[in-house]
Amino acid sequence: MKSHAKVVVIGGGVVGCSVLFHLARHGWTDIVLLERDELTSGSTWHAAGGMHTINGDPNVAKLQKYTISLYKEIEELSGQATGVHLTGGVLLAATEARLDWLRGVVAKGRYLGIDLEEISPDEAAELMPLLDPKQFVGAVRNKEDGHLDPSGVTHAYAKAARKLGAEVERFTKVEDIVRRPDGLWRVLTNKGEVVAEHVVNAGGLWAREVGRMVGLELPVLAMEHMYLITEDMPEVAAWNQKTGTEIIHAVDFDGELYLRQERGGMLMGTYEKANKPWSEFQTPWNFGHELLEPDIDRIAPSLEVGFRHFPAFQNTGIKQIINGPFTFAPDGNPLVGPVRGLPGFWVACGVMAGFSQGGGVGLALSNWMIEGDPGADIWAMDVSRYGDWATMAYTNAKVRENYSRRFSIRFPNEELPAGRPLKTTPVYDLLSAKGAQWGVAYGLEVPLWYAPEGVKDEFSWRRSSDFEHVASEVKTVRGGVGLAEISSFAKYRVTGEGAAAWLDRLLACKLPKPGRMTLAPMLKEDGKLIGDFTLANLGSPDSNGEGWFLAGSGIAEQYHMRWFEAHLPKDGSVTIEALGAKLTGLSIAGPNARDVLARVTRADMSNAAFSFMAVRKMDIDMAPCLVGRVSYTGDLGYEIWVAPEYQRAAYQTLMAAGEEFGIGLFGSRALNALRLEKNYGSWAREYRPIYGPLEAGLDRFVAYGKDADFIGKQAALAERQQGGKLRLRAFVVDAADADVIGDEPIWFDGAVRGWVTSGGYAHHSKTSIAMGYVPKEIADEADGFEIELLGKRYPAHVQPSPLFDANLERMRG
Repeated sequence: MKSHAKVVVIGGGVVGCSVLFHLARHGWTDIVLLERDELTSGSTWHAAGGMHTINGDPNVAKLQKYTISLYKEIEELSGQATGVHLTGGVLLAATEARLDWLRGVVAKGRYLGIDLEEISPDEAAELMPLLDPKQFVGAVRNKEDGHLDPSGVTHAYAKAARKLGAEVERFTKVEDIVRRPDGLWRVLTNKGEVVAEHVVNAGGLWAREVGRMVGLELPVLAMEHMYLITEDMPEVAAWNQKTGTEIIHAVDFDGELYLRQERGGMLMGTYEKANKPWSEFQTPWNFGHELLEPDIDRIAPSLEVGFRHFPAFQNTGIKQIINGPFTFAPDGNPLVGPVRGLPGFWVACGVMAGFSQGGGVGLALSNWMIEGDPGADIWAMDVSRYGDWATMAYTNAKVRENYSRRFSIRFPNEELPAGRPLKTTPVYDLLSAKGAQWGVAYGLEVPLWYAPEGVKDEFSWRRSSDFEHVASEVKTVRGGVGLAEISSFAKYRVTGEGAAAWLDRLLACKLPKPGRMTLAPMLKEDGKLIGDFTLANLGSPDSNGEGWFLAGSGIAEQYHMRWFEAHLPKDGSVTIEALGAKLTGLSIAGPNARDVLARVTRADMSNAAFSFMAVRKMDIDMAPCLVGRVSYTGDLGYEIWVAPEYQRAAYQTLMAAGEEFGIGLFGSRALNALRLEKNYGSWAREYRPIYGPLEAGLDRFVAYGKDADFIGKQAALAERQQGGKLRLRAFVVDAADADVIGDEPIWFDGAVRGWVTSGGYAHHSKTSIAMGYVPKEIADEADGFEIELLGKRYPAHVQPSPLFDANLERMRG
């Protein structure tokens, strides 16, 4: 075994071998994979081996499509058979709500290049003869589903990597990982030590244990997962003989089942409600090619549905029940990427769907290590989407919930209850008493809307029970004054003698003067957006160490801190702190917002003294606050930042002072409606690391001519000169009883030309709005657009200027 390597990959399952292969294919050959046993000795060897392109996140779906397309290449390069069977498949709907969801899947496929087709139950039965069409209301055909040989694929990755110069060490158990003072990693094994620049934790079932070696507690948990294999079935033999093909895959979402042919019989797997974690606290190192004891009683309810939906199963015997552990993250997506605070330490774990996603994970991670960027938008898989609030107990609760709901519908207005409430603000109980209906963002409870007594969300794809109440909240803001709890924004303090110069290089905006704020895009080297913030200059650092204040997307706090810290000067001249729960927030907005604030502070709140984008410290009654004149509502408004011990006092003061002005509470659903009619985008939707500032409409905030050579400047200048490829546009949609939520296709002149990023109903303007990207060549066409929603196409019209306050009179006045 070599003593030094550029990269050590830990774990010889399909994911670790994929990472090794992709690194080698990129030209990094001073790399070695360490496996404590034989390759495939964790979850890989007993996997059902299914593969599919469908995923709730379109960007992950692209990587799944790539994974499936890769198998031919690695088979040819390695000479190792992968056992790939591209049979195609059917996705089945037993309810109208499920069929609506499947129509959304078909729509996404239009711009992802995935060949999907809605078909009737009878047509599905013609393709998959074991199902009873009377049990279903519709289906979708997918030509790219299939299955493979898990062992063959894993060994193909490994053999291909070896041919390209990589090394694989089996029966080499990693016992500890120690970081040297020079930043290199000592990987200690039972066969000696390897010193590496990079370490990849692809430990699978042992990912937690590998993470703990460097002080990291990863939010992953293994679940027992069962599938059965039947005896040979005459119906299968008859179909094979008649058509010369295998029986295609089937996913019965409402039955929580997946099926495929296995030799002369069928394989049926289930994600049962009565699920069971495995080895909750520590994975035994001596576990390998073993299976767990089957528990058919636990999956009996799912099997009963399966036998009803697929009657041929009633007449066959069960040859074998496979029960083995698979690891999951709390939301079911993988954990991939560099770990904040541990330079050179990477993770690629929690990849439950390894044969659908393993290739894409390997590609993204290798790109990231070599090029400094994953080469795709993989936010849904980024390890930074979790913070320290994702404890072991939280992970246990959310993984169990996710497993039990793997084939369940997640409606756009549905909030999942497990592991909640966990993080709350000091006004949580006060807002709950007012009827707050809660969601969650980065672990923190966030008020979505306020329900009268006896009213709650009715989950639906269409406008629901909250519709009229959100409309009332919007009316309160636009007609008077509303108050929102905004602690879910990420907040950062930047101090130090080098802070201004550092921010000038990090951010693409012109730095504001003392007492002023500005919108601040942040770019990667390739000129694409990696963040959008509000930057406030609080003046020279005072005794409290305050110099600059940043506010941004709450869900991206860990993501952005990883970026900030990676770019800090090494001389210690700059300090950045994520304030998290140390700072809470309130916002008041509407034409009477100034009057309310003037009642509770001695500061001069006149427009002349405190104009738009001003920021200053002031007391709200007795509570010391930081107040900025800015509002995501696009109305006259103020954001108020206050230490948590003062939030209740500030809230009660504002509500009392606002009584004469008709003050009311509004939640994030109303805020969404308000920002849409201002054409305001949001992080992780309109603003993502695949869009440039010109494409995203943020170029007016980029200081192309400033002296500082900010990150991404040359690429941004090139985009400006060449015009980019896309444009973000707002559309008014002639919708009926439903509104877009994101990821719907945008049609133009009879062809799919773009995609929706977000949308909803703008109650003040009484219209349905969608935001999305289209090619620049057609971006300024007023008509000819349609947006597909729940299987129908609705006329859509570009809305070039905001529907509300287009001249900025309310916001700036």
